[in-house]
Amino acid sequence: FLGAGKPPLYGDYEAQRHWQEVTYNLPIRQWYFNTSDNNLLYWGLDYPPLTAYHSFLCAYIAKLINPDWIALHTSQGYESQPHKLFMRTTVFVADLLVYIPAVILYCSSLKETSTKKKASICALCILLYPGLILIDHGHFQYPLSLGFALWAVLCLSYDWDLLGSVAFCLALNYKQMELYHSLPFFCYLLGKCFKKGLKGKGLVLLMKIAGTVVASFAVCWLPFCTNVEQIMQVLRRLFPIDRGLFEACMFSSPPPHCKFANIWCSLSVLIKIKNLVSPQTQLKLSFAVTFLSLLPTCIKLTIQPSLRGFKFALVSVALSFFLFSYQVHEKSILLVSLPVCLIINEIPFMATWFLLVSTFSMLPLLLKDGLLLAYTVTTLAFLSVCVVSFSIFEKTSTENLQLKQFSLYLKGYVSWLKAFPKIVRSLFLLSITLMGVLSLMSAAVQPPQRLPDLFPVSVSVVSCLHFLVFLVYFNVVMLWDSKNSRSQKKIS
Repeated sequence: FLGAGKPPLYGDYEAQRHWQEVTYNLPIRQWYFNTSDNNLLYWGLDYPPLTAYHSFLCAYIAKLINPDWIALHTSQGYESQPHKLFMRTTVFVADLLVYIPAVILYCSSLKETSTKKKASICALCILLYPGLILIDHGHFQYPLSLGFALWAVLCLSYDWDLLGSVAFCLALNYKQMELYHSLPFFCYLLGKCFKKGLKGKGLVLLMKIAGTVVASFAVCWLPFCTNVEQIMQVLRRLFPIDRGLFEACMFSSPPPHCKFANIWCSLSVLIKIKNLVSPQTQLKLSFAVTFLSLLPTCIKLTIQPSLRGFKFALVSVALSFFLFSYQVHEKSILLVSLPVCLIINEIPFMATWFLLVSTFSMLPLLLKDGLLLAYTVTTLAFLSVCVVSFSIFEKTSTENLQLKQFSLYLKGYVSWLKAFPKIVRSLFLLSITLMGVLSLMSAAVQPPQRLPDLFPVSVSVVSCLHFLVFLVYFNVVMLWDSKNSRSQKKIS
């Protein structure tokens, strides 16, 4: 693990262990406060209550096995093979209980995967996505927020809107980054209410959903509702906006260079935004650009709510947040990758391409974790399975890429549309080659002394350029998609 055996912070593995130590040994009212027993500068809790409750549950089991693992103060930096086995098991159990069943049931529910074989192939490709495997089991994170979000999508696909709302509230109360997905959920459900009529069934549904959301949040936050200061302190920990646009870069190694594949970090290579613009202006600029980039998709989804449009909106809105929002971390690309996995059966070529780029964008972090071999093996396995299972190189026509309506619009203006499939395949191969070369150079070549961050910055900029193209693509598919309007009738 990154930081293993290296004081003073030891790495993300220690963060998860320390939260177990804090939640088990301290009363709830102290979990998010800086005290003599809870130094917030040492991996202080900065995720919502559900993460804290999960840490407490893991700590309770850890206490039964070996109390030294979570002993207050003395356990800091604790590492042993039995404890690593325990921690890895907790991640695997979370996968088995929440994430994997949701993937299997989702793939079984798709109309395009009517046979068990097709459903199995789709599930295999999603479960083999290397980004999630490497972050959850290599960098050590829990997949619960993404698992709950997937359960929410699954519920909505069956029109179980209230259960879907509960599931998404659980996701949001596990990690606040699920806000990336919140607007598509809100717009889709609001659009359904509008279609049913806000003077009749639609109003009843809206009231039920609102009540469900309030009740779900109330249950999760109940122990922290003893006073206003408790609530405000938790919110301050969840949204530390005073740290500035590049807060995540504070924890990169080596600092202070920003190596994340969003627009602000990529621009900072040429323009030192941090030095030119105050933190308050950075926040306003980030909010404005993010809002404008996702607005068309949200309007379209609200006016024409459809399950298909909802899944594409999850991708484009999450990607807008990743590229333009405040305090982005490289691992946040997983919040875009999950909805891309959900449409891999519809656009296998572009989905496979995006998922490969998303994994590549985390390469600097993966190399620090010593995951080069795992990165190589999982990426090649994923690509091979997608190529064989979906025959992706045969699905590059405008129709296969869901661009038929857009191509008809351009037909009178662009002369090279006939060569479009060949151009797309060539760009894909060029992209794969570039990512392969940069991966090899990042792992094996010593950068020049005057440019020590040459390769990480190159990876971030190349990934960011890819993501900008993908953002345009997914927005075009969403806005020019005539299938959305046809599927409205089903919802009505």
